[in-house]
Amino acid sequence: MKNLIAVFTLLFATVSWVQAQDNKAPASPKITAESPDKNIKVVYGQPSKKGRVIFGAEGSNSLEKYGKVWRTGANEATEVTFKNDVMFGGKMVKAGTYTLFTIPGEKEWSVILNSTLGQWGAYDYEKIKGTDVATIKVPVSMTKSPIEKLMITPANSSIAIAWDNMTISVPVMKHG
Repeated sequence: MKNLIAVFTLLFATVSWVQAQDNKAPASPKITAESPDKNIKVVYGQPSKKGRVIFGAEGSNSLEKYGKVWRTGANEATEVTFKNDVMFGGKMVKAGTYTLFTIPGEKEWSVILNSTLGQWGAYDYEKIKGTDVATIKVPVSMTKSPIEKLMITPANSSIAIAWDNMTISVPVMKHG
């Protein structure tokens, strides 16, 4: 009987622990952000700084290295949907959903739209870069104080990306 009670106690403790784990907020929650005119929707995993150095040169202890392709978020690669055709930083892009990658730099970032969806991170980018739809370069602005959580903010005429001490803005205009 004692063994049976011990087994049930252990089983109950395990189930309680698993349920407690399920109730925790994910480390990088999935965020959906839309522009006020509903033309642009961005879905991304939102990582936090947590005291880490986010951007830096190769060989530094930074999370993301300058000059390296980044999924621009956490977990699954970020996806951007345009309900209408747009001019994305001066390049024509058809309505649809695209994977968003960036290549951070100290002074400017390359922002890439790619038509291959369902990517986990940027691990296979070299294999799919032939499906890039648009690549543009945008200048970096430095913030006065660090931004704790990655923020991707679509507006009616731009998409802003801000994290740590850097922010960029990509002009996006409806076409036609």
